[in-house]
Amino acid sequence: MECNCIEPQWPPDELLMKYQYISDFFIALAYFSIPLELIYFVKKSAVFPYKWVLVQFGAFIVLCGATHLINLWTFNVHTRTVAIVMTTAKVLTAAVSCATALMLVHIIPDLLSVKTRELFLKNKAAELDREMGIIRTQEETGRHVRMLTHEIRSTLNRHTILKTTLVELGRTLGLEECALWMPTRSGLELQLSYTLRHQNPVGFTVPIQSPAINQVFSTNRAVKISPNSPVARLRPASGKYMLGEVVAVRVPLLHLNNFQIYDWPELTTKRYALMVLMLPSDSARQWHVHELELVEVVADQVAVALSHAAILEESTRARDLLMEQNVALDLARREAETAVRARNDFLAVMNHEMRTPMHAIIALSSLLQETDLTPEQRLMVETILKSSNLLATLINDVLDLSRLEDGSLELDIATFNLHALLKEVLNLIKPVASIKRLFVTLSLSSDLPEYAAGDEKRLMQIILNIVGNAVKFSKEGSISISAVMAKPDSLRDPRAPDLFPLPGDGNFYMRVQVKDTGLGISQQDIPKLFTKFAESQSPASRNPGGNGLGLAICKRFVNLMGGNIWIESEGLGKGSTAVFYVKLGFPARLNDSRLPHMRAPAKLGQTNFSGLKVLVIDDNGVSRTATKGLLVHLGCDVTTVSSAEECLQAITKEHRVIFMDVSLSPSDSYNVARSVHEMFPKRHEKPLIVALTSNTDKAAKESLLRVGMDGVVLKPVSVEKMRVALSELLEHKKGLFEA
Repeated sequence: MECNCIEPQWPPDELLMKYQYISDFFIALAYFSIPLELIYFVKKSAVFPYKWVLVQFGAFIVLCGATHLINLWTFNVHTRTVAIVMTTAKVLTAAVSCATALMLVHIIPDLLSVKTRELFLKNKAAELDREMGIIRTQEETGRHVRMLTHEIRSTLNRHTILKTTLVELGRTLGLEECALWMPTRSGLELQLSYTLRHQNPVGFTVPIQSPAINQVFSTNRAVKISPNSPVARLRPASGKYMLGEVVAVRVPLLHLNNFQIYDWPELTTKRYALMVLMLPSDSARQWHVHELELVEVVADQVAVALSHAAILEESTRARDLLMEQNVALDLARREAETAVRARNDFLAVMNHEMRTPMHAIIALSSLLQETDLTPEQRLMVETILKSSNLLATLINDVLDLSRLEDGSLELDIATFNLHALLKEVLNLIKPVASIKRLFVTLSLSSDLPEYAAGDEKRLMQIILNIVGNAVKFSKEGSISISAVMAKPDSLRDPRAPDLFPLPGDGNFYMRVQVKDTGLGISQQDIPKLFTKFAESQSPASRNPGGNGLGLAICKRFVNLMGGNIWIESEGLGKGSTAVFYVKLGFPARLNDSRLPHMRAPAKLGQTNFSGLKVLVIDDNGVSRTATKGLLVHLGCDVTTVSSAEECLQAITKEHRVIFMDVSLSPSDSYNVARSVHEMFPKRHEKPLIVALTSNTDKAAKESLLRVGMDGVVLKPVSVEKMRVALSELLEHKKGLFEA
C-alpha cells in the first residue's frame, strides 16, 4: 500500500537539540571573541583608567563561554516545552552575543581614534606652548640685542663703544658688576680696562695662562666661572649673601693692526679680550639660556664695532698723513717750480749776456775774414770763427739740458744733407786735430741715404761732442769716424734691455762709431761718463776739463731720437770707441714747411744789397756796432738807434728793413711793430721787421712772428748768415707783393 505522507528529515525533538547545539557553539565563539577585542582595546588605549574591570569582565565572559562550550557534550533529553524554551533562549543569546561582538569590531577603532586625537592635540598644545615661550624669549633677546647694537653702532669711538656695552648690559640683565679685560702689550697678561661700577682701579692685571681664562678662550660660548676666579673678584666681600653667578665670554679682536687703547699692542695675530658679567649677590637668580645667548651675540657685535672703529681710525690717520704728505709735496712742487723758473730765468739772462759778446766776436771775425789776409791769418780767423760757433753751440748746452730735464725740448725735424753734415764735422774737427797731429778719417757706407729727415742741429751737436772728446783725450795716433745704416738684428743691445728699436717704412737707423787711440778709459769710470760734469778718477786719464755737459746732453738727445749710446774701452792706454744709433726719416716721406728764419736754399737770388736802407735798434753799443758792420759790409745804408722812441722818430719810407734786438721788453717789441704798421698802412710801404734774438726756444720765435715780425735771426750772426737772411727776407717780401 502506497503512503503519500512526507516524513521530516529530523525528528522534532532531535531538531531542537540540533538548534541548541548550534546556538551553544556561536555563544561560545562570541564569548571568546569579545575578551580578545577587549584585550586589544586595553592594549591600544593609553588613557582608559579601568583596565582591571575589563580584565575581570573578560574572565567572566570566557567562563560563560566555556560553560556553553561544555553544554555541547552534556545534552540530556528534556521535555518538549523545556527544550523549546532553552532553544529560544540560546538562540536569542547567540544573536545578542554575536551582535555585540560585531558591534565592538566597529566601535573599538572609533574609540581608539578619538582618544588618539585627543592625546595628539594635548601634546601639540604643550609643544606650541614651549615654542611660544622660546619665541617670546628670542623676541626679547632680539630686542635687547637690537637696542645694544644700536647703542654700540651709534658711535665709532672705541672708548664709547666699550663703556656703552657695559652700561647697557648691566641695565638689561640687572647685573651687579660687569668688566672688560684687555691683553697687555706683552700678551702674557689681561689688564682691567673698564668696569661698570668703578669698584676696582683700572690697570689691575692677571696672568692670561689661568685655567678659567683658558676655558673661556677655548670656546665662543658664554662660560660660567667661579665667583672666586681672579677675573671675577671685583665685588666687595659680603658675609650675608652668597655671591651671584658669574659668566665670562671672549671678545675677538679680529686681527686688527695698529689697534691701541691705553697702549694696547698692535695685534697682528688673533687675540681675545675677556668680558665678565656678575649677577647680584642678594638674589637666587641663575643664568638662563636666552641671557647667555644675549651675552654671546653682544660679544660678537662689540668685536665688529671695535673693528669698524679701528678701521675708521686707521683710515683717518692715513688720510691725515696723506694730507700732510700732499701739503709737503705741494710745497716741494711749488719750491721746485720756483727753482726751475729761477734757473730758467737765470739761464735765459746768462744766455743773452753770453750771446751778446759772442755776436760781436763772430760778426767782427767774419768781417775780418772778408779782408785781405795772409794764409796764416786766414786760418787763424777761420779757426776763431769755427771755435766761436762751437762755443755758441756749447752755450746752448746749458739751456738744452735744462729743457731736456723738464721735458720742454722738442726736436726740430727738417730735411737735410746727411753726408754733407758728416763731412762738415770732419772739416770742423780737422784744424783742431792737426794741431795735435791726429789723423782723422770719415767712412760712409754706400747704403747710407744722402738726405734724411731729422734734427740736423742736434745730430751735429752729438757727433761734434763725441769727436771733440776723442780729440781732447788723444795725444797721438788717429781717430776714425764711420756711419752706416744699421741692420735690424744689430739694434738690440744688452746695455739697453728696455729699448726696442723698430725701423719702419718711413724711417731707418743710422749707426755712428767714433774710434780713437787715445788715453782709454778704466772700467770703473765708464758708468760715470754720461753724468753731468763727470771726471775720470784715474790719474793717467784725468783731464782738467772733465766731460762737462757734452756726453750727458748727447745721451739725452740720442734717447730723444729713439736711439742708444755707449762707450767701450779695453782699459787705460788702449783707446776707446763711442757708438750710438739714432732714428732718422726718409726725406720722400716728409712734408716740410720752412719758416723765414730757417736755412736758406742752396741757390740765393741776391748777394749784394747796395743802397738798401736799413734801421738797426739795439740798446747794446757793442752789439749795435757789430750788426751795423755786417750790414755796411753787404752794401746797406745803415741807421742805428738805441731805443723804440728813437726808432719811431728816425724811420722813413725809404727804410726797407728794420733789425730789432728783442732784448727790449716784449711789450716794447710789440708796440714798435704795431706803430710801424700804423705809420705805413700801405703794404708796399711797410718795411720788413726782423728780430735779432738770443732766445733759442722755438716757441719764442713763433711768438715773435705772431706779434708782427717778418723774420727771426738768432745771435750770433756772421757775414754769411746775415747775407742769407737778407736775401731770403727780400724774396719773401717780393712774393708778398706779387700775391
